Amino acid sequence: MHVTILTAFPEFFADFLSTSMIGRAVKKGTIRVDVVDLRSFGTGGYRQVDDYSFGGGGGMVLLPEVMEKALVSLEREGGPGYVVYPSPQGDPLSQEIVETLAAQRHVLILCGHYEGLDERFTARRVDREISLGDFVLTGGEIPAMAIIDAMARLVPGVIGKESAVVEDSFYRGMLDHPHFTRPAEWEGEKVPEVLLSGNAALIEEWRRSSAAERTLSRRSDLIARANIRPYLTRGVYAALVHYPVLDRRGEKSTAAVTGLDLSDIARSCRTYGIDRFLVATPLPGQRELVKTVARHWTEGGGGEANPARKEAFSRLRTAASLTRAIEWIAKREKEPPLIIGTSAKKREGAFHWLEAKRKILREKKPVLFVFGTGSGLHEEALEQCSVILQPLSGGAEDYNHLSVRTAAGVVFDRFFGWR
Repeated sequence: MHVTILTAFPEFFADFLSTSMIGRAVKKGTIRVDVVDLRSFGTGGYRQVDDYSFGGGGGMVLLPEVMEKALVSLEREGGPGYVVYPSPQGDPLSQEIVETLAAQRHVLILCGHYEGLDERFTARRVDREISLGDFVLTGGEIPAMAIIDAMARLVPGVIGKESAVVEDSFYRGMLDHPHFTRPAEWEGEKVPEVLLSGNAALIEEWRRSSAAERTLSRRSDLIARANIRPYLTRGVYAALVHYPVLDRRGEKSTAAVTGLDLSDIARSCRTYGIDRFLVATPLPGQRELVKTVARHWTEGGGGEANPARKEAFSRLRTAASLTRAIEWIAKREKEPPLIIGTSAKKREGAFHWLEAKRKILREKKPVLFVFGTGSGLHEEALEQCSVILQPLSGGAEDYNHLSVRTAAGVVFDRFFGWR
């Protein structure tokens, strides 16, 4: 990690770069931070770096020629870099932005002061304006420290325990779980018993559950960008229903099994951590076809040639109906699942996917996502669902004819995709 800071007040960073984890990382060479004095590029005998703003109103603006001269010099010394300008007009700093910055070879942070930078220079040379929030500071030095500190945590070797970074708030999209230390009882308040049990599996389950509850209660907005799969203690399942479904005329029908549906949805299930993929059809010949295809990839030459496909198809099983699939899950989980139905048509009472995501976290039940072949699930199948999702939508037009394979991938990603 290489960061160069351009500032009119380089003394700001002396303690920051020599203290605690950042100081140790700089000393070891794990991260490199160069601090460059903007005034060394100033004009005239007084090394002027700013001037009055056109139009009056008070306040000084950093001169574009000084900033350009400094940036050219920095790029000559350290190579081209990703130019960041901490500014109240920037995007709010987030973990996603931090991860993007940490992936760059060289980050140049330009610390503004007074009224900021000349807009012509900003438009021409700045790659990203970043804000710490909806408030104004006297300069860009404090935001620069925050950005560097957040980036440094992602560099291997800076934090002693790498798992601590993964469990941090926002890294997984959720808030962190509560933390406790000795004594086990303090002023009448006890540490949760599970943390004293020594049972690593139960402790991990408690931490994930607590993190989900804390995120729901304090920052439910974060749920939209979180992969909730690690926070679910029960199984997650998908069912592809071939009867009862609708045909093109909107009548009840039975749809045929297709190899593309099996292959693509099985791979999506493996990718997003779905425990089992159930194919529901009342036709014995079709169920046998599913098993034959699965055996080719799990027991035959297909699996040897493509181990990844073998992993995907190992999650597949058949059921004579959606009801039988639900019964199988309930028996396996010792509890009926929360059933999430899908439809391409607008329905009264349908849930936005984000509300359904929150419901899954709150109810802590096994989950079954149900998809229909043909022209979608028949009403008889939808009546078995606890929740029906609003249709997927994208463009301005009312065109909604995605294949079930595509729809399944989109739905899984919204619930179980990493940010």
